[in-house]
Amino acid sequence: MAVNLSKEVQLLGDMARALAESLDLELTLKAILKSLDTHLKLQRGTITLLEPQTETIHIKVAHGLSEESKQLGSYKIGEGITGTVVQTGKEIVVPDISKDSRFLHKTHSRKQIQGKQTAFYCVPIKLESRTIGTLSVDKQVQKGDDVEANLNFLNVIATMVAQAVKLNKLVESDRRQLSEENLRLRQELKTHFNIDNMVGTSNAMKEIYRLIEKVADSTATVLIRGESGTGKDLVAHAIHYNSTRASKPFVKVNCTALPETLLESELFGHEKGSFTGANERKIGRFERASGGTIFLDEIGDFSMNLQVKLLRVIQFREIERVGGTETIKANVRIIVATNKNLEEQIKEKLFREDLYYRINVFPIYLPPLRERKDDIMLLADYFLEKLSKENTKRITRISTPAIEMLTSYHWPGNVRELENCIERAVLLCNEDVIRSEHLPPSLQMTKKGDTSQGRSLTEIIENKEKELIIDSLKKYGGQQRKAAKELGLTERILGYKIKKYGIFPKMLS
Repeated sequence: MAVNLSKEVQLLGDMARALAESLDLELTLKAILKSLDTHLKLQRGTITLLEPQTETIHIKVAHGLSEESKQLGSYKIGEGITGTVVQTGKEIVVPDISKDSRFLHKTHSRKQIQGKQTAFYCVPIKLESRTIGTLSVDKQVQKGDDVEANLNFLNVIATMVAQAVKLNKLVESDRRQLSEENLRLRQELKTHFNIDNMVGTSNAMKEIYRLIEKVADSTATVLIRGESGTGKDLVAHAIHYNSTRASKPFVKVNCTALPETLLESELFGHEKGSFTGANERKIGRFERASGGTIFLDEIGDFSMNLQVKLLRVIQFREIERVGGTETIKANVRIIVATNKNLEEQIKEKLFREDLYYRINVFPIYLPPLRERKDDIMLLADYFLEKLSKENTKRITRISTPAIEMLTSYHWPGNVRELENCIERAVLLCNEDVIRSEHLPPSLQMTKKGDTSQGRSLTEIIENKEKELIIDSLKKYGGQQRKAAKELGLTERILGYKIKKYGIFPKMLS
């Protein structure tokens, strides 16, 4: 293994490439030993690493050894030459392995060649001043060998091996953290979309919970219907995360967000060169959802061409990429949603009747918020707690007049509009209670039992006065004397206003 400058440069170049090209430690170390053989014609080489828990040194990779011999190469710290190098952190050179009692021949892989003397070089692999393994090579002794130069060169290579080990540990740590984070996020999602966490106690919502439990573990295609903002995506999530597919992907596709040409590629993927701009193969959403669930939101906006392709997926559970000929099995649960009247679309030849019957296997209807008034304040309180926490505010309740506004409004935007309304109120509120003036103008234009007229200035002032009196009475447990003092009124005037507004102080205690 006499080293010359030319071979040294070529070898180091190869090793640098090996370190750069792969994050797999074993592949990198094998490439390093192969380079040693290619450039320096070594007879045999091994890289061992120390297992700290068991304090045992094992051969990680080997060149010139059978797999059986490799398995035999296991040492305790201080055992043989390899164990001694790990123990002392100092290199050892054996001029003639046939004459050194420290050489244990554990791998039974060497045959002494008549008239040939074999030397053994073993250098420590050190990481952050700790010996973590060894690099060893066999070499037939030749006249003019420079032992010192050979050792120096092997120590350089050992340093590169140490860096490969360090990089591998960092990568493995990152992978482990990512895996743990992925598991944690999946668990959070499953908890977040648990049926028990859905808000609503109305009879309509109880029926939805029952349907979700019934269909979750099946493979049936589900059609979720309802106006925009009713929470169709929450139902789709709940079905997935309460099913046996919960650990697999949940892939959502908003069918209105992309034009037809892009939507087809997004759903089914495409092959390289299948159209202008297709510079590489793309995996579609159906493939990404393999083993899990795909949620197609606003299915009523599918073109007739895409409806045909979706029909095939549902019928045969297979897809083809755009521009491809390979048939790919689609092991995926399909959930679709729409806010459109599909029956009317069928009459107008905008939606295929055969597809309608394929997706309408298990329909779930989400009623608009105006049809489940009992859930309005449950949802409002839920959003208030959530958004107050997100905005680091201590808002604990909603005032009575504000509650009247919320429950009197017709909510054309459904649950989504209610959440936006509470978010606006939280941002505007600088005290611990949401008042009527914090609500959007659209709600302040509403009179109880009348959604068509606005309120006069007198009504707005009276509503504010009533709200302040109720809040003060609540604060003092219905005690009119203390409430009057806080409001700057006499007890007689306060009593008059209590009677005028129909307030019952005892009910506020």
